Amino acid sequence: MSQTTFIYGFHAIIAKLRHQPDAVLEIFIAADRHDARARDLLKHAELHSVRVVPVDTGRLDGMAGGGRRHQGVVARISAEVRHVSLDDVLDTLEEPAFLLILDGIQDPHNLGACLRVADAVGAHAVVAPKDRAVGLTQTAIKVASGAAETVPYITVTNLARTLRELKERDIWVIGTDAEAQDSLYTAQWPQSTAWVLGAEGDGMRRLTKETCDQLVTIPMLGSVQSLNVSVAAGVCLYEARRRRG
Repeated sequence: MSQTTFIYGFHAIIAKLRHQPDAVLEIFIAADRHDARARDLLKHAELHSVRVVPVDTGRLDGMAGGGRRHQGVVARISAEVRHVSLDDVLDTLEEPAFLLILDGIQDPHNLGACLRVADAVGAHAVVAPKDRAVGLTQTAIKVASGAAETVPYITVTNLARTLRELKERDIWVIGTDAEAQDSLYTAQWPQSTAWVLGAEGDGMRRLTKETCDQLVTIPMLGSVQSLNVSVAAGVCLYEARRRRG
C-alpha cells in the first residue's frame, strides 16, 4: 500500500492539482468555506476528478497536527510523488514572484525557521542548492511546523545559473550583505523579487553575490554584527511584503 501524507493551505494544494493531480487522493475542506478561494479550489478539483469532502474544522485540525495554519483545507496526497520544479511554481503565478533563496544553509533548525518565515509572508517558494546545504531533513520539517508542506522547497544543481534564469524572467535578484552600500529600508526594487541569504557565518558565495542585481544591508545599530539567517530572512521578507501591499 502506498504511503500518504497531508498538505495544507490553498496555494500548496492548487499548485499540486495543477502539476501533479494524480498525487492528490482527496481534499477535505471546512464545511463553512464558500468564498472565492474555496470555489477556485473546487473548480480545480472537479477538473481533475478529485473528491472534495466537507468536514468540520476540528477534523482539519487533527489532520494538520494541531496548531498548523491549514486555512480550512487539507489534502491527502501520495507521499511517493512530491517533486515540484521552480518552473512549475513560476508558471502558475498570477502575481509578481516572491522567492527566498538560501545559499548553503547548513543548520536544519535555520532551514526550518526560514520555511516558517516564507510561509508567514506568503513567499511562493524557497530555493536552495542540492550540494553544500542541509536539505529538508526531519529536523527541518519539524522546526518548520507545517511550512514544509505549504511552501515548495526546491533544490537546484547550479544556484548561479538558476539566478540568471530568474533574471531572464524579469525577477529582480536581491542579495543581503553586511558590506552593501544600500540599506534595506532606503533601497528601491521592483515588485517581482528573489531574496538571497547566505550561509551561517560565511554569507553568500562569491559567484552568487556577483550574480545578484542588487545588494542591501540590514542596519545593525547595536554591538552585534550580524543576525541569524532566519531572523534576517524575516526582516527582509516582511519589508518586501509591506511594500507589496
